[in-house]
This record gives sequence, C-alpha cells and structure tokens, in this order.
Amino acid sequence: MAKRDFYEVLGVSRDAGADEIKKAYRKKAVQFHPDKNPDDASAEEKFKEVGEAYEVLSDDQKRAAYDQMGHAAFEQSGGGGGFHGGAVDPFDLFNQVFGGGAGGGGGGGGIFEQFFGGGGRRDPSGAQRGSDLRYDMEIDFEEAVLGCKKKITLTKLAECDSCDGNGASPGSGRKRCGTCNGQGQVVAQRGFFRMQQTCPSCEGMGQVLEKPCRSCRGSGRAEKKSKVILKVPAGVDTGTRLRSAKNGEAGVRGGGNGDLYVVLHVRPHEIFDRDEDDLICEVPISFITAALGGELKVPTMTGSANIKIPAGTQSGTTFRLKGRGVKSIQGYGTGDLNVKVNVEVPAKLNKEQKAKLQEFADLCGDDVNPQSKSFFEKAKNLFS
Repeated sequence: MAKRDFYEVLGVSRDAGADEIKKAYRKKAVQFHPDKNPDDASAEEKFKEVGEAYEVLSDDQKRAAYDQMGHAAFEQSGGGGGFHGGAVDPFDLFNQVFGGGAGGGGGGGGIFEQFFGGGGRRDPSGAQRGSDLRYDMEIDFEEAVLGCKKKITLTKLAECDSCDGNGASPGSGRKRCGTCNGQGQVVAQRGFFRMQQTCPSCEGMGQVLEKPCRSCRGSGRAEKKSKVILKVPAGVDTGTRLRSAKNGEAGVRGGGNGDLYVVLHVRPHEIFDRDEDDLICEVPISFITAALGGELKVPTMTGSANIKIPAGTQSGTTFRLKGRGVKSIQGYGTGDLNVKVNVEVPAKLNKEQKAKLQEFADLCGDDVNPQSKSFFEKAKNLFS
C-alpha cells in the first residue's frame, strides 16, 4: 500500500511552521498511542505513521528532501519501510517530544505518568500517610463565644499493638518479592510497546511479609477507640473547622498519621443572637421606665451591665455596649453588644389603676405623643 502524504498524516499544510507541526504530532500521538488503544492494531499502525511523518517534517534537511522528492527521497537512501535511517523508534520519539527521556521501549516514567497513569517505583519503605478524618461536633453558644475544651471520642484505624504497626508477626520480617524479584515493578508487553507497572504482589515495595500479623492481617493497623482533647478558641461559629494535627488515622508501615478536622455546629441561645462579632439582645422595659427614664440592668456573656435609659425612650431603641460582644477569631478585636429595648404595656389593670391612667391621659392631651400626632396628620386624607 502506498504511503500517505506526511502533511496529510499530521493534518497540516505544506507551509506549516515547526511549532504547528510539533503541536499536530503531539495531538495525533496521544490520540493513537497503543496504551490508550489496547489491542487495536490500526491505532498502533497510525501511531507509527504519525511518528514517521513527524521524524521527517521536524528535521529541516529531511523535510527539504521530502518536499522535493516525496517518499522516494528516503527509498533511495535505503531507509524504506519504517523510521528513516534507523534514527529512533516511535516510543523513543514520543518520549523525546513530550520530555520523558529515551527508553528504547523500556518506558521512561515521565511522560507515561503524565498521560497514561503509570508510575515509577514507590518508596521502598512502603510508608504511606494515614487518612484525614472529619468529626462534626455541637457546642453551646457560650462555648463558641468564650472558648472551651472538649473531649472527643472516636473510632479510627490506629497502629496495631500486636505488630507495632509493621504488619509482620513477632519474630518474622520481610523477604524479596518473587513476582518482581525485588524490583517493585513488572514489565508488560503490548505489541512493540513495553511498559513498566507497579508490581501487584508487593505494591511497588520489592518486599513481601514472611508471616503477616494475625491481628491486623498485615496492614499494620486496627480499629480502636481514641480520645482527643480539643481546644476550641473564643469566637468560633457554625461552620468553623478546627484542625487537630496527627489525630487522624495511623499511617502504613511507618507513615505519618493523618489529621483530624472538627467541624463545629453552634446551638442557638435563648437570649442572645449573633451578627458576625456582634451580639444582639432584646430586653423588655416598663412603659414607666421608658417614659421617666432610669437605669436598666442587662445580661452579657460575662455577667451583667447597666444601661442608662433616657426619659421618653421609644420601643425598638438600641443601645450599644462597646467590646461586650464576640472576640474575633481572626484577631481583629472584639465586637459589641447591641441591646434593643421593647416597651412593655401592662396586660391587666385594676379599677384604680385604670382611673389613674385615664387621669394621666387627660392631663397630657395630644401633645404627649408627638409621633402619633405626626402620623395621623399625614394619614388624615386616607380617612376622609
């Protein structure tokens, strides 16, 4: 079968620059790579074809000869059938273009890892860090505002007591893996393409246990109940995530422990609400205090405080106590306590109280309630 035009193979024009040719090759080579198309002979042939086309068109002298004489230029030089002049094979060229290093079909790890999920040899010790854990915890409003210490009990994978975490029964150790002969990798052949992959028997360590621990079955870890003391700083809120270092699951074969992340959920308070670092508290006052003024004792998160109520205070008036709110968890100071007063009207009055109140109303007339007077002046047209 006659060879296709190299420009057609790569899908570029005859005046394409070097960068365009390289970009086209990279796209085609990844598309037809044998590892992405297992047991597909046509894809393997196309992989060879785009490699051959790129080898010629990426070399100025070869490209000039090809532009002048076509495929005949290389047939005359004795390079017929396959890569010209025996320079490189398709896999070596692929590695060179993608920066993976030559390997003669031995699978230099770099590009293989990037595109097809392969990997180099693992840490010979087999050490692996333990998993991080999440724990959701409810705390009281006061604990969130003021800070506290909490005890957490959880079940997690911890170091096995029987084997001290190494996975081997007492008195035994490790031996060389018979599958990979201690290399940690095995070679798989797929057509002309050879690749290295992690040994399934030893998981890349090159060694296997002589006699696995009976308690943990060689994993080096076992489930245990664990207690952790967590310091909750002042100012946390629902959604705050606290990290307790190295209190996650134990690592494997000497690997470090993971971390424990505690997500907080704050219970609502009966009196206080929160707006970022400010606290809000609504306090009822008598209409006598609101009218005549006086001093009001209000609760705070750390005791009580006194507020001076001016005469004529209206319901809904807010008084601010600086620095009596929540300490910023970011270190930006402390919020305020906003006290909103609600004037309470007596629900029941006896005969004498009603008489006195009516006498008071008669003495005041309309001038005692300027806001009501103003409102009804504005709304009088609606009543007509």
